[in-house]
This record gives sequence, structure tokens and C-alpha cells, in this order.
Amino acid sequence: MNIIYPIAKVNLGLNVVERRPDGYHNLQTVFYPVPVKDALEVFPMAEDFPSKVDCDIKVTNIKVDGDEQRNLVVRAYNLLKQDFPALPRLHAHLYKGIPTQAGMGGGSSDASAMLLLLNEQFQLGLTEQQLIGYAAQLGADCAIFILNRPAYAEGIGERLTPIDLDLKGWYMAVVRPDIPVPTKEAFARITPQMPPKCCKDIVIQPVETWKEELVNDFEASVFAVHYELADIKERLYQLGAVYAAMSGSGSALFGLFREPITIETYFPDMFTTCLKL
Repeated sequence: MNIIYPIAKVNLGLNVVERRPDGYHNLQTVFYPVPVKDALEVFPMAEDFPSKVDCDIKVTNIKVDGDEQRNLVVRAYNLLKQDFPALPRLHAHLYKGIPTQAGMGGGSSDASAMLLLLNEQFQLGLTEQQLIGYAAQLGADCAIFILNRPAYAEGIGERLTPIDLDLKGWYMAVVRPDIPVPTKEAFARITPQMPPKCCKDIVIQPVETWKEELVNDFEASVFAVHYELADIKERLYQLGAVYAAMSGSGSALFGLFREPITIETYFPDMFTTCLKL
């Protein structure tokens, strides 16, 4: 295997419960994988290829800013290279289908996909728990993409408990406007507090009850700065969503519908998709 398809996630509820001594925050959230995908391919560098790095990357379709050596795919390779020095030099090609800075975990999913791909292609023999350990070193929500199944997350997002949650038969409309919401900025405006009811208990209730109880704590502070996001959420409800919310710290919003919806009609010039779960 030299190609893998990283998938996205949404947060079903996201509560920031306390600030940690290390400056991070402890969370409670339910991660739910959704079939919005990237494609990641790796192939060996020629022995005479003049590269100063062991792994380079080319990103296509959606622009990703920043130093390529800070890309999480390359960082995942470098992390494993420390413990498996025999890993060959590689080229990576990442085709982005998951919108960036959307709260859908695209970069984290790419990192975990690289770990999974390298483990299989080069027969590193890493267990799922070992891969989760590596993933947690790369980012708070990387570990969920090793599991790729619904899970309740605590800590900074790395302490995972798989849960029996199946939204099969529902349709999820996703809308991501061109409004980046830096995660650091979103956390800076949060006042941590314990929710009256844990999200893992709410999501096992009928979806019809979620609107009144299932909360993303980032919405209040992010919507106060980016009112357009609040308008999108309200519009999703007007269009018939049974539940709508922002994912992560934004700026993607999603709605759960009983029937498919031509979501692109209502939100032109934005990233939109309607997924059958």
C-alpha cells in the first residue's frame, strides 16, 4: 500500500472543562468520522535525488500555507524515522479534499494516515495503541484517526473510549465559509466549565433531543466575532436540520437531515457537501 485516504471528523458536542498547568485545556467531546477525504501517496526518492530532507511533500487542490517541513505528514514521517532509522527517503503527495481551518481535523487525519501507511508499507509492526501514542505526540485530535470510529474523547483529545453510535440513514450537510478561525484564538476566548450533562450521555439519546442539550462551547465566543457563522447555523435549522452545530473551533458547520439536501444551492461560493452517513 502506498496510498491512503484520510477522512474528516465532526465534533458532536465539545466542552472545554478546565485549563491545564501546561497551558492546554482538558476537553470532553464525541468524535464522529465523516467521509470527506484527502488522498495521501508516498513513493521512494531516487538515490541520487538532491534533497536535503528525508521526506518532502507536494500539496494539491487546496492550498496549505507554511513550511512544508512543518506539515503534519512530514512531521509524522520524521517522528517514526527517529525510532525506525531504516525508513527510506520519501516523496509525499497530498491531495486535499478536506477543507482547512474548518474544525474537521484534516491536518490531524493526514498525520495519522501517514503513520498508518508507513506502518503497513514498511512492516514496522506497530500496534494500534502504539500508533495512538505516536499520533498523540503530533496533535490533540490525531489519535482519533488511528481508530477511525466514533469515540468519546477526554484530556486534550487523546484519551479515547470507543462508543456505540451509528448515524446510518441520516444525511449530513457541511458548510465551510471562507472564514479561518485560528484554534489558538478560539481557545483564548473560552472560559472553561463543566457541562451540566456529558456529551457522551447526550449522543446516545434520540437526535431530536440534541438541539437543546448538545453544545459546542466554542460557538458563543466564535459567533460573537464571526456572526456569519451563527447565521449559517440558523439557516441550517430553517432548511430542516434536526441538529446543527459548529465542528471543533470552526469554521465548518454541519446539520443532520432526514432527507438529502442540495446544500450548495443555499450557500454558493462556500465549501459544501451533503453526505449520506
